[in-house]
Amino acid sequence: MTLVHDVAELDPLTAGLDGAASHSRSRWMLPVEIAAALLLVGIIGLLLAGVVSRYVFSLPIIWIDEVSSISFLWLAMLGSAMAIDRGEHLRLTLFFNLLPERLRGFVGTFGLFLVAAFLGAMLMPAYEYASEEGYVTSAALNIPLSYRASALPIGVLLMLVMALVTAFRGARASVVVGSLLATAVCVGLFWLASPLLVAMGNWSLVVFLVGVVGLLLAMGVPIAFCFGLGTLGYLTFATSVPTMVMIGRMDEGMSSIVLLSVPIFVLLGCVLDATGMGRAIVEFLASLFGHVKAGMSYVLLGSLFLVSGISGSKVSDMATVAPALFPEMKRRGHKPKEMVALLATGAAMADTVPPSIVLIVLGSAAGVSIAGLFTSGFVIAMLLLVVLALLARWKATRERMDDVRRAPFATIAKALVVAAPALVLPFLIRSAVGGGVATATEVSTIAVLYAIVVGIIVYGGIQPRRMWSMLVETAALSGAILLILGTASAMAWALTQSGFAGSLVAAVQGLPGGWVSFMLVSMAIFLVLGCVLEGLPAIVLMAPILFPVARSLGINDIHYSMVAVTAMNIGMMAPPIGIGFYIACKIGNGSPDEVMRAIWPYIGALLVGLFIIAFVPALSTFLL
Repeated sequence: MTLVHDVAELDPLTAGLDGAASHSRSRWMLPVEIAAALLLVGIIGLLLAGVVSRYVFSLPIIWIDEVSSISFLWLAMLGSAMAIDRGEHLRLTLFFNLLPERLRGFVGTFGLFLVAAFLGAMLMPAYEYASEEGYVTSAALNIPLSYRASALPIGVLLMLVMALVTAFRGARASVVVGSLLATAVCVGLFWLASPLLVAMGNWSLVVFLVGVVGLLLAMGVPIAFCFGLGTLGYLTFATSVPTMVMIGRMDEGMSSIVLLSVPIFVLLGCVLDATGMGRAIVEFLASLFGHVKAGMSYVLLGSLFLVSGISGSKVSDMATVAPALFPEMKRRGHKPKEMVALLATGAAMADTVPPSIVLIVLGSAAGVSIAGLFTSGFVIAMLLLVVLALLARWKATRERMDDVRRAPFATIAKALVVAAPALVLPFLIRSAVGGGVATATEVSTIAVLYAIVVGIIVYGGIQPRRMWSMLVETAALSGAILLILGTASAMAWALTQSGFAGSLVAAVQGLPGGWVSFMLVSMAIFLVLGCVLEGLPAIVLMAPILFPVARSLGINDIHYSMVAVTAMNIGMMAPPIGIGFYIACKIGNGSPDEVMRAIWPYIGALLVGLFIIAFVPALSTFLL
């Protein structure tokens, strides 16, 4: 009675690794899947047409961005509904899994009814918001914006239906009745307590945005709905703000034109996996460095660095690298727990390599140059790569090198020829965006086309059925990601409008030590949030609050971004709560208990790198 399958519990991107999560559980959702897949293809086609028209014929097509924006919101909402049906919404399951099995069934069903209550409460505001948008016409097409905003009530309705279907499917009548009663009691208690909550002023923020959200996270409710329920509860029971405002904030959080590149880079990760481009890079690096001591560790780190530049997905990176390298590393005497620890921290290192989806979202949420983030992220990842490689070399003193020989030049040359088309892609993405030649969205469409064409010509192509499943999977995963961004944006807006952000600025500016103290506090905040929330929600939630403080203290936006993302990634891989830690254990087939003991030196190495990044600002800015 869970909303998320076992493999998909930890990260929305893991769902693609599990056959059970790779198909829809409700046949009647097929028309929604078809519509979402067509929207994704249409967006890519439109953006490609815009790139060709602008750069080849010097003739910009003004209406393309507008149509893409309309299609994007529809894709996000339909994908969110598909994600409920397929079990691909991100949630924290550490505490949920500690519950007795009988209680787990009740808590899971109760959580689904809470999700349904949130969606039911948002349905009418979403309809009213779409109706209000009908009075505004678009600039290029001159059509009512209700065509675009209608995606919100329809998406909310589809999600509501899927949440109820999932709640009732296979549940005992007693569990359903008990969950419904518990939901009604919770709503009733908050309604009765409303006068007290209003009188509490900003302390009610602690009740809803810390207490309620924290409890829902522990219950295993998907993070998007934790943020949504906490914000909705605060606005409804502690303020007089109409809930339609929340729909507007969610729309804004999901609709930035910069975020158009998110589903396209998710698709690029699927193409990378299907064509074997990542494996080609791994095999080339293995032929080049495999004969030296700690060579396979270098290959693992280097592969994560380069493959991340193509896929934009930590999960895809680890799933590509681990199966190719772990057997040989075991033969050389590497312990499984050490291998998984290096895999996890290597993935954290590589998350600033373009085209990192986290950097794209951060650029959108904080108003930071994505070109600058891509340029700086490459340098920061190189620093972390060196730190981890030094630790790996120190740990390799007892590595068995019997019968290990340098690969012949012919073997290296052959591997290079096969890997060359894949090796070009990450540098193409970074240079095009970092050099200002094209936007991240434009580059993402070119990269997908390039990967598909090269995959067909060089790497054996993609079966039509596999292409269909990739489109559906991308739509669902993108919907899950974008809904988190929407509800996190609404929660961040509530924090800002309450005056909390202003109070925080005043408090931080009064700290002794100036920007140094603020940087230490920021590192701690993002380390903790990275453990609990994963990257995207933590970034969207905190960027509007902390970035203005950093600017007021004279901290460069790019420098602060590198500190935030690095700290967040370290937290994500830090046990016992870090979500990414458990993803790495599952992919690497390692026992979390054993890996937990082995990972701390690697976490320590990353923390050393983090302090260097934080207090040597020139590392982040010297190439800008």
